[in-house]
Amino acid sequence: MDELFSTVDWSRGQFALTAMIHWLFVPLSIGLSLIVGIMESIFFKTGNERWKRMAKFWMLLFGINFACGVATGIILEFEFGTNWSNYSWFVGDIFGAPLAIEGIAAFFLESTFIAVMFFGWNRVSRGFHLASTWLTAAGICLSAYWILVANAWMQYPVGMEFDPDQMRNVMADFMSVAFSPVAVNKFFHTVLSGWVLGATFVIGVSCWFLLKKSNVEFAKDSMKIASWVGLAGIVLTMWTGDGSAVQVARVQPMKLAAMEGLYNGSCGQSLVGFGIINPYKERTDGQDAILCEISIPKGLSILANHDPDSFVPGINDLIEGISINADGDTINTVSYEERIAQGRLAQEALRDYDHARATNNAEAMAEAKERFMANFKYFGYGYLDSVEDAVPPVALTFYMFRIMVMGGGYLMLLFIVMLFVNYRKPKILENKLLNIFGLISIPIVWLVSEAGWITAEVGRQPWTIQDLLPCRAAISDIQPESVQLTFWMFVVVFAGLLIAEISIMLREIGKATRRDILNGPDKH
Repeated sequence: MDELFSTVDWSRGQFALTAMIHWLFVPLSIGLSLIVGIMESIFFKTGNERWKRMAKFWMLLFGINFACGVATGIILEFEFGTNWSNYSWFVGDIFGAPLAIEGIAAFFLESTFIAVMFFGWNRVSRGFHLASTWLTAAGICLSAYWILVANAWMQYPVGMEFDPDQMRNVMADFMSVAFSPVAVNKFFHTVLSGWVLGATFVIGVSCWFLLKKSNVEFAKDSMKIASWVGLAGIVLTMWTGDGSAVQVARVQPMKLAAMEGLYNGSCGQSLVGFGIINPYKERTDGQDAILCEISIPKGLSILANHDPDSFVPGINDLIEGISINADGDTINTVSYEERIAQGRLAQEALRDYDHARATNNAEAMAEAKERFMANFKYFGYGYLDSVEDAVPPVALTFYMFRIMVMGGGYLMLLFIVMLFVNYRKPKILENKLLNIFGLISIPIVWLVSEAGWITAEVGRQPWTIQDLLPCRAAISDIQPESVQLTFWMFVVVFAGLLIAEISIMLREIGKATRRDILNGPDKH
């Protein structure tokens, strides 16, 4: 058993490492592709070469980042087959479909037109080049959509049915999977947050130019475009975040409870704006979960249900079987003890079905299938040893959620300040503190972005597929030493990749500070 848990932990660690490194590149590609498209559109409309040169500079940084994102994304998909083969078998027909579409349609779209985007200057018409730039941006978003469809299905499995003859889930309704409300909202939330990250990056680099008193007009114009994109992105990200909260309350209430450190819910539940988790808190010990807090009265009820007096269940409520339905009404569901019992009945029935099929006993097969389907809803709970196993890491989820939310407020302030200064007080752009404010926002926006993903993924633990398959049942039958070896190999590879990307970007930005971007020689 210790060896099993060791394999699970190392496999989770390796996947988390790969996903977090990959996520350093993805939102920047989304955001920069939009900003480059806007700049080139202005060039197309005005014919002013300065906008072309601006677009080409940011396009160069986009290309460096895009290449690294592709490399890490390929590794991420391979890990499903190497470390999570049971998962891949259990849901391969469903999970593999959006990934296949992403590879065949979206990735080919962006990889085809990115060549024209980089090498087609003065070789194709301005209109065709502009179309290629926007099609590359669209391809990146389309790739993100299908990846997020797959991820959303893990959070909210719909459009499937279990085939006991194959011992796996199969697709029953592709449209339900492809256009799940969780998937659609997650897509917009993710893409819009990419706008925020890309805009912050452009602002930060522009502030570097202003600090060095180099390419001042270029930096100011870039900052204006980025600030508008960032402000639109952060406002819309907050809007879609509100939609995400409502969906989480309905389909993953345990995640919402962990995000709030909420053990016992109530009507008119407050929202913790800031708090410190009690590190010694046990689920049933009666201690306060949060040592000190600043709360918004009735805030969580409004966030989860858009009703200030509504009930929001806590961890203990959910374990006891008290939850809310799709309409936001308080209901009694199945307690977690009963779910574990039903899950084990489903697993026992599945074994009986397999045995009956092997002996060609049709009557026993029918009886076992009926028992299995009656208990399948909680199939995954049968793998849990106790109800405690179904509680996510509360402290980590709680803190990451607050980093995401508070960081979002900081970024909104950044965009408002930069727009105000650019349009109302342009002389302040020479202020050193303002430019340092823009520069330090680059690591902050990545921290906020990573915190959002950690909240989403850690908050649904222990599940790879919500309620159907926990991590311990999804891994491959491999030794923990093998995973440890590849984990440290990836640490070295990813460290080298990050160092390479940062070094190349800094070198290109450094070269740009020593020349006039808007009026220098153009070799393309």
